[in-house]
Parts: sequence; structure tokens; C-alpha cells
Amino acid sequence: MAISTPTYHPLHFSPTITTRRIHLHTIPFAPRKALLTTCARRTGKRRYPSEKKKLEKINKELLKTEIRNREEGYWRLSKLSVPAHKDPGKDFIGVSLPLLEAIAKVLKFPVAPMLPEEAFTVVRKSFDARKVLKEPAFVYTVDMDVKKLLHLEPRTWDFISYLEPKLGFVEYREDENALTDLVDILDKGKVKIDGSNPSNGFTYSEKRPRVAVVGSGPSGLFAALVLGEIGADVTLIERGQPVEQRGRDIGALVVRKILSSESNFCFGEGGAGTWSDGKLVTRIGRNSDSVQAVLKTLAQFGAPPNILVDGKPHLGTDKLVPLLRNFRHYLLDLGVDIKFNTRLDNLVVENGQVKGVVVSNAKNEPGCNSDQEKLLFDAVVLAVGHSARDVYSMLLQHNIEMVPKNFAVGLRIEHPQELINSIQYSELANEVQAGRGRIPVADYKVAKYVGGDKFNTESSFESGVENRSCYSFCMCPGGQVVLTSTNPSELCINGMSFSRRASKWANSALVVTVSSDEFDSFRSHGPLAGVEFQREFERRAAEMGGGNFVVPAQRVTDFLAETLSGTSLPASSYRLGVKASRLHNLFPAHITKALQCSIEMFDKELPGFITTDALLHGVETRTSSPVQISRQADTCESTSLKGLYPIGEGAGYAGGIVSAAVDGMFCGFALAKELSLYRGDVELVLRKAQKQTGFVKY
Repeated sequence: MAISTPTYHPLHFSPTITTRRIHLHTIPFAPRKALLTTCARRTGKRRYPSEKKKLEKINKELLKTEIRNREEGYWRLSKLSVPAHKDPGKDFIGVSLPLLEAIAKVLKFPVAPMLPEEAFTVVRKSFDARKVLKEPAFVYTVDMDVKKLLHLEPRTWDFISYLEPKLGFVEYREDENALTDLVDILDKGKVKIDGSNPSNGFTYSEKRPRVAVVGSGPSGLFAALVLGEIGADVTLIERGQPVEQRGRDIGALVVRKILSSESNFCFGEGGAGTWSDGKLVTRIGRNSDSVQAVLKTLAQFGAPPNILVDGKPHLGTDKLVPLLRNFRHYLLDLGVDIKFNTRLDNLVVENGQVKGVVVSNAKNEPGCNSDQEKLLFDAVVLAVGHSARDVYSMLLQHNIEMVPKNFAVGLRIEHPQELINSIQYSELANEVQAGRGRIPVADYKVAKYVGGDKFNTESSFESGVENRSCYSFCMCPGGQVVLTSTNPSELCINGMSFSRRASKWANSALVVTVSSDEFDSFRSHGPLAGVEFQREFERRAAEMGGGNFVVPAQRVTDFLAETLSGTSLPASSYRLGVKASRLHNLFPAHITKALQCSIEMFDKELPGFITTDALLHGVETRTSSPVQISRQADTCESTSLKGLYPIGEGAGYAGGIVSAAVDGMFCGFALAKELSLYRGDVELVLRKAQKQTGFVKY
């Protein structure tokens, strides 16, 4: 069949759709089922035969898809590899000549420089330094605008006309999904008071329903944003301080060891993620509309635009602080009443329904009735973090249904960053240049299962270890170890870094999973047995350190040998002091053995991981919430108390900045619908990133 060449005219060309805020295309083009299938644990040649057959079937169906008009539409080109020595570097997110060469290879176009850069948009850029590769490379995903390409370079038609879809590599979409940030989405859906709104849009009511959002972490902020934009009268209650004062309080802790129980690394504006690495990696669907809406919203409030492109996006504390300030000012302009330094003491409950909250000045001791204030609301969104243990106890007094949830505990390991760079990049390590070079600061992510016959040959420590997952968590390249205690008699730690990740240390939690079966000695605490389990080891760590926030530490080699050598400890990034301790005696034997097993297994994957320069710090216990507050899957409302909406990480439905923000966003829409402020389908606005079940995939 002859293929006719189309005729083009400048007036026929329509520029790529733009919004008033941002111009980036980051929407998935493959069918959702196909995306889910490609995320199998085993990839490439290691795939199981059943997985290969499933992928082949999906690929055949994709090939059958009729491309009705090849002169228009968008192609997504994935897994475009550009050797590291050719690429402009990690901070460049445009279209370079080496990338055009990779695109030309896919199109089979003979002269790469003739391809117009304007026709291509970088969707994803990541760095791949795996040893199986001939050389490290930057891997791109690019969107190609066919109409713009043919307008600028008509000679590409012969090559576009023969281009065929290939699952995961070359995928076609007829139109551009112009999903933008959350504020823009809400602006487009707002109704006019004259009633000329779409039938499935937002409604208008002269009597605005009053909603309290407790907690200003990612879930609370995004819930408040949605509800405030739609038209609710929102009060945002935060026990801690705004980021400016919170920074001063953290400075007092780090320099003078003065712990503010309500304004610290865990409590305050932005939640526990503010003073962290600011990771925006999530397991709930990087390309989902909801995740993209969150990332674009963060970009509108001041996050650098490369978070929309980076394969492993992160912000760093220095970028989070001004972002949160901008977020706060926007909420204030919406009319949201923000009450900092205000602690939730109790709920006002009548006839099985929340009618309001009882709050007090967080500067005063809990239980001081003289300054308590009762505030009445139509609904309460509970967006407290996983360290708000007093809130869990208060909910238990109201017989709120909560269930213990699996979490992980362990130690935080620290290496010289140069060592991690060398392990991961070999001779390319000198390109890192303390975060300012062409190559990203090296990180790692390792996970193993230990115990059972399957792993008997993996480690000499395997004997007696039960089956359990061991993995690295919250890896902070170029970062530092920080104190996340909220009580001076308890000691727990975490990692953080700034945007450049320029420090000389790399740290990561090494943790093993624990379940409710291991909380038998705390069974009297009911659903809060996991909380007491955490406290037990935080108190032990404080005793080992000798008090005053000194952290117990041990060389990795000594931890494996279960000894304490007489040599001094290597330098640590932890600024409040470390003390040589027998961390191998901190946890029960089965947890210690599992950690020892995992470290030996990690060393096989990352040769050099076990070294006398590696230092373990204790203790890491708050990897996620130890409880889950039961709620309805579709409305986010508590199953045991009407009007209460538990969300985010503290409620057991998220883990990290992005997943918490997505959860808050969907709760905002669901609650707006319950309050008759919204009469459409939430998933018509943003397709849900995950279905809420008993097990939460962070």
C-alpha cells in the first residue's frame, strides 16, 4: 500500500500545549496493565517463563493497536542510553546531540543533528552504573511530538511512517494528556457562583463546612490545599513551629543539646520529612497521574524542575524549607487558618461522631487544663506523623479501631562517601566532585531475605535465623546522621542531606522486618504493642550511649565479630557525640543475627561494604508507623468514628513524602464529596495510584 506524504503549512502547526505554570510532559503512554507487568521482580533473561509469555501477549495486543493518524500524536521512546562520557551531566535535563543520536538510532534516521530538539521533551533521566554494562550511562525516556517534528523536519516522515510500538521501548498515544499541578486542576474544576459549572464539578455553598486538619506534614498540607481550594473552611493545626523557628530549635538541639519536645526533627511544619533527604521516590507508581500532580505541585511551590525528570528525585532540606514557606503563604491566601504551636489533646465526640477537637498551647505540659480550648468542626482529618504517640493513646481511649502493623528496626550504617563512589562507579568516581560534578553522588539500595534452607550458603551467620526481610532504608548519600528523639530518655536516629549531597559521609539504615508476633511481652498495650516495642530499644540505646543524646556506635567489623576493639571509632557525621558500644547486644539475638547476615550478603553485592571505616549507629526504629488506624477504603473515614479521617504515614497508609501527599490529596477529594462540595468521581480527576488494602505498598 502506497503511503502518501502529508502536506504541511505553518498555519496548521499547533504548538505543544502549555499551562500557566509549567511545560513538561510526564504522563505515561503505555496501557496501565502493561506498566504493571513490566515491574516484575525478575527482569530480562531472569524472567520466569510465565512472565515472558504474559509480556509477549501484551506486546502482541499493543502491536494490534491501530494508529489511525501517524501525522499527529506522541511517541514515547524509553531506555535511550547515552554513555556517561558523552552526556552533559546530571544537572542537564534538555535534549543534547548525544541524546539525538540515541533517538535517531530508534527512528533509523541517518543524520541525528538534523532532528529538531524542539520536537522532543525529556520525561525521565537516570544514571545506570551497573557492573554488567560496558560503561556507565545516562538512561532517558523522551516524548516525541510527531506534528512538531514533521513541521520542523518533513524528511522524517518516511521513518515515522514505519515506526511500530514495542512494549516498554516505543509506545504511541494519539493525544497529549495535559495534566498539570494540583492547583491548576482545582482551578479548572471550580464552579462559578452563577451556576454555570459542569455537572460533575465542585459545588458552591453559602455555609462553608468547617474542617480541622491536624498535622502539617505532606498528607496534611495536600488535604488542606484540596479542601481550601474547593471551598471548605479549613483550620490547619500543627503542634510544632513554622520552618523558620523550627530551624532555630533544631540548631539549639545540635549545638547546645536542648531538645524541644514539640519542635524538633519529627514535629513541626512539613513533618519529619523536612529535615531529611527530601526523597521523592515512591513505590506507588512514579508515572501515575496522582504522583505527577504532587511532583508538579511541589515544583510550583519552589522545588527545582528537575524533580519531574530525575529517575531518583530528591530535594534536600535546603530546598524544602523555602518550598514549605511558599506552600504556607498560599494556604493563608486561600483563607486557611493555620495554628502553629497547638497540640491536639482530645476529640469532641457525640453519639459516635466527631464534633470537634480539644487543643492546648504546645509550650505547656500535656494535661494542663488551664489553656485548653474546644474547637467545633464538621470533620477532622488526622494527619499526624508516626511519632505522635500521645495521639495514638488518646485514640485508644475513644476505642478507635487500630491494628498493629509490621515495620522494621535496625541500625544506621555510615561509610566515607568516597568509598561508596568507588564501589559503585570505579574509575568514574572522581567525576562526582562532592555533588558538583557531572555524575550523581553514588547511593545504593539493597534488600535480601535471610533464613531458611534457600539461603544456607549465603552466610556463616545463617544458623537459627528466621525468614525475614533485611534491607537498606532511607539511604542518604553525602548526608549526616541526625537525632529524631522526641523524649530525652529515648534515643533514635535518622539520616538527612542537603540538595547537593556534598558531605564526606554516606549513611543508610540497615533494618529487618518485625511483626506483631514479636510483641508478646507488650501485649498488655493492645494495638500499641509495637509502639512500646520501639520505646524499649530506644531506651536501651539511650542507656548504651550514656545519656545526653550521645549515640552508641560500633565498627561494622566488630559488630560481625561480636566484640569491642580497643581502637578509637572512625569519625562520624553525628554531631552530638558517639560512644563505642556493644550494639550486638542491643536487640534480641534473632534480630542481631539477621542484621549480621544481611551485612555479609550486602558485601557480596557491594564489595568493600564491610570495612573498619564503616560505623554502625543505634538505633533506627521509626521506619514507619507501628499501627494502622482502620478506615473505609473509598471515603478514608474511620471505621469506628464518624467524621474522623486518618491519613498519611502516622495512620499507616503511606511511607515517604510523595505517598503521604497522594493520600492527603485523595482524602481531600473524598471528604469534599462527603461534605457535598464535590459531586464527581475522584478517580476522574486523578486516577488513584493504589488501592487501599490492609497491606500498604509505599
